[in-house]
Parts: sequence; C-alpha cells; structure tokens
Amino acid sequence: MQRLVDNALAVTKESVKTFTYESLNNIARSINGLSALLLTILPGKANILEGVQGWELRPTFHGPRFPRWMENGVSSFNHFIHELSVDSDTSSTDYSSGEDNLDGICPASPSSHVSKTSRTSTRISHDWHWTDWMAYIFSWILLPARFLLGVLFLLFRLLNIRRSKVSSDPGSPRPRNFHSFRKVHSSKDHVVHRTTDRRRGVIEDLHLAIEIFIEAIFDMFHKAVHWVLSPSAVFRIFVRWFSSLICIDHDVLNASVPTATLGDNNPAPTERNLTLHQALNTDARTCQDVIAELGYPYEAIHVITADGYVLLLERIPRRDARKTVYLQHGILDSSMGWVSNGVVGSPAFAAFDQGYDVFLGNFRGLVSREHVDKNISSRQYWRYSINEHGTQDIPAMIEKIHEIKTAELKISKPDEETNDEQPYKLCAISHSLGGAGMLMYVVTRRLKEKPHRLSRLVLLSPAGFHDETNFLFTVAHYLFLLLAPILAPFVPAFYIPTRFFRMLFNKLARDLHNYPAVGGLVQTLLSYGFGGDSSNWVGVLGLPHFNMNDMPGLSFRVTHHLAQIKSTRKFRMYDYGSTSANMEVYGSPEPIDLGEYYSLIDIPVDLVAGQKDQIINSSMITKHYKLMKDGGVDVSYKEFEYAHLDFTFSHHEELLAYVMSRLLLVEPAPKRQSSEKALKLKKKGQASS
Repeated sequence: MQRLVDNALAVTKESVKTFTYESLNNIARSINGLSALLLTILPGKANILEGVQGWELRPTFHGPRFPRWMENGVSSFNHFIHELSVDSDTSSTDYSSGEDNLDGICPASPSSHVSKTSRTSTRISHDWHWTDWMAYIFSWILLPARFLLGVLFLLFRLLNIRRSKVSSDPGSPRPRNFHSFRKVHSSKDHVVHRTTDRRRGVIEDLHLAIEIFIEAIFDMFHKAVHWVLSPSAVFRIFVRWFSSLICIDHDVLNASVPTATLGDNNPAPTERNLTLHQALNTDARTCQDVIAELGYPYEAIHVITADGYVLLLERIPRRDARKTVYLQHGILDSSMGWVSNGVVGSPAFAAFDQGYDVFLGNFRGLVSREHVDKNISSRQYWRYSINEHGTQDIPAMIEKIHEIKTAELKISKPDEETNDEQPYKLCAISHSLGGAGMLMYVVTRRLKEKPHRLSRLVLLSPAGFHDETNFLFTVAHYLFLLLAPILAPFVPAFYIPTRFFRMLFNKLARDLHNYPAVGGLVQTLLSYGFGGDSSNWVGVLGLPHFNMNDMPGLSFRVTHHLAQIKSTRKFRMYDYGSTSANMEVYGSPEPIDLGEYYSLIDIPVDLVAGQKDQIINSSMITKHYKLMKDGGVDVSYKEFEYAHLDFTFSHHEELLAYVMSRLLLVEPAPKRQSSEKALKLKKKGQASS
C-alpha cells in the first residue's frame, strides 16, 4: 500500500513540476516573442542594436577576450603570478565545497571582505524623504513578489544546510569529479573560471522557488501518509529524536575542542568551508574583487574632502614607477567602468601593463552616503553640484596621490635628489562628467595660483557644452529648469533607496540578458530616449556596481547644473540663483565662465569625440577644442566612430592604442636633474677661478 502511495505521489509531483515549469517557460517565451515582434516594426533598430546577433549585450565578466598577439593569454603580471603559483604551491587551499561552488556565483577575492567593510564603515543613518515613502508604498504593492522571494531565500538556505550536513557526514561519499576537476586546471584557468558570471534573474528565481516549494509540499504529504500508514515507524522516530536530544545536551556539557600542535607528525586534517555566494545569487562584486580575480595587485585608499565627504581612491600599484595615471569616471558610474572589459580592453589594465602606477577615482554620490558626519541628513548629503566634483573631490584625490607617490619614491630612491617637488609625472584620463570636472579643477587651481600636479589630460567625450541635444533632452532640460524651484525642496537626488528594489533591479538586468528579444527591445527604447545613441545600455545596467548593497546616485543639483549649462550655452559653474549667493562664492554676481579661462591651461590636452555619440555631440567637443586653440593651449582632437558609453564599456583596441600613445608622450621625471645641474655649476665655478 505504501509503495502504491509513494508511486502516486511521485508521479503527481513530477507532473505538477513539469506543468508549472513549462507554463512559466511558455509565458517567458511569449514575452520574448512579443518583444521580437515589436522589434521588427520599430524603425532605426539596425543602427541601434549593433551586435545583437552575436548578443554582445551580455556582461563582460564571462572571461577576458585575448588578442592573437598575447602568447599565453595573460598579461606580463598575470604570467608572473601564474609561474609563481605553479612553482611555489600546487595544492592551493580549496575555497569551495561540493556543489555549492558550481551553483553559486563567482567568489569574491580573498580580501574583498575588507573592501566591503571599509566601504560600509562610514555609512550613516538614512532619514526619510519622499523617495523612501514611495519605496514604502511600492513595497506594499509588490508584497506578493517579496513574499515569494522570501520563501525562495528560506528554502534555498534550508537546501544548502541539508547539503552541507550531507557533505560533512564522514560516511557520505565525496564528490570525486569535483576534486579531479580542480587538480587538472592551472591557475590561469582558475582566474578565468572565477570571472564567470553566474547570477540568476527573476525568471530563474521563480523556476527554483516553484520547484523547491513543490518539493516541500509533496515531502510533507509523503511524510504525513507514511505516518498514517506506519504508526510504529512514527513511534520509533519519536524515540530516536528524544534520545538524540538527551545525547546532544550531554555532549554540549562535555564538549572539547580538538587541537593540533605544529610538531605533530599526523595532524588532523581540516577542511575550509566558506560561503562565497551572495544572497539570491546577485552580483555585488566591487572593483577590488575584479582586479584581484584577474591577478593584479590592489590597494584601497580612503580620501576625505575639505567638506567631509569620504571618497574611495582605488589603486593598481607600481610603487617605484615615476609614470602615474589617474582615471576619473563619468555620471552614474564608478571605477568599475575602467576594469569592466577584463584583462584585454580595459584602460586601467592597459596602463598598468605599460608600466604606470594606476589610480582609479570615485566621485561622491553613493546610496551608502559616506561622510565623516554619520548623522548627516539625505538633504544635506546630496547638496552638491558639478562644482564640488571639480573643486573638492578631484583636488582631494590628486593631493592624496601626490602625498603617496612623493613618500614612496623618496623611500625607494633615497640616493636620488631632485630639485622638483614632484618626482613623478601624473596624467589624467576622464570620461563624460569626469572630463568636465577635470577641466574645472585645472582652471580653478590656476585661478587660485595653486599647483594642479598634472602633466597631461586625455578627455573622452567630456561634458561642459550641451548646446546641441536631441529633442527629448531639450524638452527635459527646459521642463527641469521650470520645475526646479518646486522639486528642489522635495527631491534631493535620484536613486533607488531600498535594498529590495536594488536587488530587483539587478535581477531584472540579468533577465534582459537571458531573453535577447526583451533586452533588445529595452535597448531600443533606451536608445530612442537618448536620441539614438547606440551605447550598450543593457550591458551597462548589468555591471556589478549596480547591485543591491550600493549604487551610484545622481544629485538634483548636478542635474540642475547641467540644465543651466544647456540653457546658457556656456560652460559655467553652478548658479546659486541669487546675486548675493554668487557674490559670496565667486566674488561676482555671475558664476565663472570656465571657457573664458581656457588660456590658463598650461598642459597638453587630448580631446576624443564619438561620431555616434548622441549624449555629448562631437560638435560640442569641437567647441572645447576651438576655445582651447584660441587660448593657445597645446590641444589635439580625435574622432572615433563610437557612441557615448563605448569609450569605457566596450572593447576597442584602436581607442586603447590611441590613449596609450598620448600617455607615452609624457616622459617620466628626470632622476638626477638637480645633481647634474649642481655638477655643472661646480665645474663652471672652478673654470672661472
């Protein structure tokens, strides 16, 4: 009788699982098919969706792409790490256990926990504003979805606990295939394996949640029927359970911790068990994780600005290098953009392989709101414009770079003397808003007669002039200027305030990759909104810095500042709205027009524009070029057939080659300049005597 019931339950369970699984698949396929149908009738998709056939909109963390000229598939530093690891230790510590590593996402670097704690060490309490209230309302609207994801998480944790108990049982068989797989792979393969993207989207989570839920329900029915049909078995289970509780209490009272001394001949084997997956398989890697996973050195430096903001300056260090490069991201971006294409195709790694000490800057403006004042309100934190990026953030990071490099070079080269306060050469590469901030920094430092410490600027599609924008952008700019006085008191910034909605955003971005037609439709609609710009918008949304733990935000004042630049057709500093306020800040009733002071720029500037860039039109870059040329600046101009985000998030060897060639024009600081000069003066004095 029991066998008959078991067979009936098993058949019913598999039937229900198959039906629900296929139903959900059919719904997803229908949505994907409808999206494909809409794509066929939308105009202009051929130019917008370049590369959709090969689905280049996937995240770039599936593994680095290697060119033909790279012999071993790794850079010089990675080759050194590979040889060192193979020669020194062939039995590396196993950071995984059983199937959990195969089903989880890629593990973080060993020191990523330090990075995450350092990022959160200065996080502050959030006060409630309108975005929090909207999130609270939406959380009630989406209560069923939250409940389903919560059930998924609990069942997934229970399943992991059950697996861990089975794997920790001495009598349970060990998975042979997994360990033999790890022994065959080299360290180079391990790096590529760890950079594999294993996130799950909402659809995949629903599949798993439904399967676990059905398993749990039928398991409960199976046990209930088993107890009804076998009361004696129920009694035995109850007795065994009661006796086990007594044994556990006795063991706890007499527990001892096994230890092994260093001199033991046969120490007890230990197994390291680490949990290396994020909750619900979201990707929350930091820039440090990506750099360390690819075998490069890493250093995190916390910088405090004059107005109390805590910034993260990240570094791929070459401590004895006299060639230094500082990379600054654009709007709604982070340092992740400079390493997102892996070993090949990322400007940060390319510069390091060319012998540069690489620094990656991060502007203020994270959801975590890092500030020295832990009780700062949301309204106070987001009260900044592009002014603060150019006059607070960049100066603080460059001064920190100067402090670090000067100290390190004095230690590494103690016998060398120099008559220059700066024994290194610092070049800067900036994109979009970072370019506008860098120009503001150089001009304002020259106006204050302070050293800017830069030797060259490479600006990739820099912001600053926005006269020519598409129709939707133009309408949005003027609407924003009209509504700014009303919105300013209620909207301090634009960001996703709660962890749940950031997690949902992260998973939906993954679904856009799993269903190409849906992703293509979203890509097309976003491209229409940005004036036909063919940037890889969907791919950028899937980058790890848009994660559930933290995310870049956009200050209201930064948006307002851009609208002011658009309306005045000048690259000006922020207009505070009154003569008295402007007089207090600038000493004049009007904000400083930075374009009028381009003649103060005393270093070479390389401007790079994109012919397909519809966010910052190439004609706006030529406006920078003409003003600099008229001011006598040593400036160059170069155009590529790229869209706005292609300068950082796409792999273009010709762009990297051009940027590196501009950096190489700057010679490193002379090693014995002052000693040679002193020797010449000494010889001249002896000859005259």
